[in-house]
Amino acid sequence: MSLDSVRAFFAERAPDIAVIVTEASSATVAEAAAAHGVEPARIAKTLTLAVGDGTVLVVAAGDARLDNRKIKATFGAKAKMPDAETVAALTGHPVGGVCPFGLATPLRVHCDVSLKRFDVVVPAAGAINAAVFIAPERMAALAGATWVDVCQTPEGPAEPA
Repeated sequence: MSLDSVRAFFAERAPDIAVIVTEASSATVAEAAAAHGVEPARIAKTLTLAVGDGTVLVVAAGDARLDNRKIKATFGAKAKMPDAETVAALTGHPVGGVCPFGLATPLRVHCDVSLKRFDVVVPAAGAINAAVFIAPERMAALAGATWVDVCQTPEGPAEPA
C-alpha cells in the first residue's frame, strides 16, 4: 500500500522519476547507501518528529544529526520521535521507508540545508527496499517542503549551497 501511494504520487506529479525497488533492505542509511551505490551522506533520511501539538517531517542528509537547540528555535518546542506504529499511521509508510511522498495524512515537510551539498539525493520511497534518485530542490518542491537549518553534519553546521 505504502509503496503504491508513492508510485501513484510520482506517476501524477513527476512521471520521469523512477521508483527503484531492490532485493536488499534500505531501511538504514548504511543499508540504503550500499543498496544504491552511493555515499551514506547522499541518503535523504526522513525523520518524523512530534513538535508541540503537531507532527512534522524533516528530510536530512544521511550524515546529519538533529540539533536540539536548532529544532527548538525553528519549531518553538522540543521534538520527540513517535513510536513506529504512530509513524506508520501518520505517514502510511513503515519506519525505514518513510519519505515525504504519498503521505497518508497531510504533514508539514521540511528539508534540512544539509541536503543542498548534493546534486542528487536518495530518499526512501514508501518501503524498506525502495528509493528514488532526485535533486534536493526538486524533492522539496514536490513535497511542498520549506528549507530549514536544524541539523549538524560531521563537518560542522550545515551551510546552504
